[in-house]
Amino acid sequence: MAEPKTKENDLSVAEFLDRVEDERRRRDCRTVVELMREVTKVEPKMWGTSIVGFGRYLYKYASGHSGEWPVVGFSPRKNDLTLYLRLGAADCGELLSKLGKHKVGKGCLYLKKLEDVDMGVLKALVERSVKAMATQRVDR
Repeated sequence: MAEPKTKENDLSVAEFLDRVEDERRRRDCRTVVELMREVTKVEPKMWGTSIVGFGRYLYKYASGHSGEWPVVGFSPRKNDLTLYLRLGAADCGELLSKLGKHKVGKGCLYLKKLEDVDMGVLKALVERSVKAMATQRVDR
């Protein structure tokens, strides 16, 4: 079985964020770092070359494939700020309806800019996601 490409590493989160070209996106990323650091109580780590993750959990699929992934994380993609949350596992439908402008995908929350969303609701989504992953965390 192939080794996963996206793994926790020692690349610098600060240097990665400094390279985000758009100033507003860079500011939004730093705000998300502070929010996720506060909720998870851990320092951010790079996962691969473009994901900032907080904590670690183990997963195993029915196929037998297993690995580690951040409990929560984000990536400043070209079109969106992509947050990796456990929206389904955390039953977040009601909170999402109050968030503001966003899109969702499987395990992802896509935001254009933080000024489009309610930061209290975003924090609640991160908190609920972290709580949903508590039993699978391996970073504590």
